[in-house]
Amino acid sequence: MDLAEIFRVMCRRWYVLVPGLLLTAGLTVGAWLLVPVSYESQSTVAMLNSRKGAAADGNPFLSMEPSLTGMADSLARNVNSDASKAELKERGLSLKYEAKIADNAQGPLLWLTVTGEDRPAVLKGNRTLMAFTAQRLNDLQAEQAVPADAMIRITTIVPPQNPEAQLKSKIQNLVMAAGLGIVLSLVATFFAEARRRGRTPAKHRQEPARTPDAEPAPGASAPARPADLGGDLADGLLTGTDGQAGHPAVDPVVDPVVDPAVDPVGDARGDAPDAPPAGEGDRRQPDQPTVQLPVLPVAERRPAKRPPSWVK
Repeated sequence: MDLAEIFRVMCRRWYVLVPGLLLTAGLTVGAWLLVPVSYESQSTVAMLNSRKGAAADGNPFLSMEPSLTGMADSLARNVNSDASKAELKERGLSLKYEAKIADNAQGPLLWLTVTGEDRPAVLKGNRTLMAFTAQRLNDLQAEQAVPADAMIRITTIVPPQNPEAQLKSKIQNLVMAAGLGIVLSLVATFFAEARRRGRTPAKHRQEPARTPDAEPAPGASAPARPADLGGDLADGLLTGTDGQAGHPAVDPVVDPVVDPAVDPVGDARGDAPDAPPAGEGDRRQPDQPTVQLPVLPVAERRPAKRPPSWVK
């Protein structure tokens, strides 16, 4: 099935395709209006060396050791645990959040992300998450009895940002739903076309026309072809000679051989081929063969009254 046939089917079954497309468009617009928009707020914090470790140069940003990155990873895992989620829920943060090491970070940087449908609640939740993260860092070090001047500190690099609408995922879902609706409409259209064709009566279906000479008549053999008469004789019929140098070809026009048992109509009429004129047989070449091609008897057809092929 090519594109032209597909277009014709769609035009014939428009009463199935058009309602499906309209229903798909209506559902897509309704989903866009009813599905709420998700907002996201993000902040960034960094791990700093202890006051005792930074006393040498006095700048904690110049003494970021690789061990601080390991501590940032441990803190992120602790904040994402179930126990921390339960504690944050008690503090009023019931939205979805995530703490992880910043992508392509060259230091101990943490991303704190809060996602929700209420913009003020998302911004407030990010601030709560930042305070909880700093407290968890101190609690982890206090459990190990780390002196106060040797504790790792945390500082804010990027404060909680204003929540932004996340339309990418919403648009992707709506596009997938619209595509599914279009596909289902096309499937329904071609299904209706298939059922319609299946119910079409046999007498209304077009059948290929048959030529009268496509099949031989019952009880009759196929006419002989020049190739079946032999190599030399076939070449003579095609080239105009009888296969011998200097001799013309035999006249391929022959009398039809009518069998009275096969053609009772001709036998009843008494039709028979004319006898050769007297004295004409003496001029026949003795070495010239006589060729007779059988002709199928046809109803209501008189045999052609022609002189025999051996008469010149």
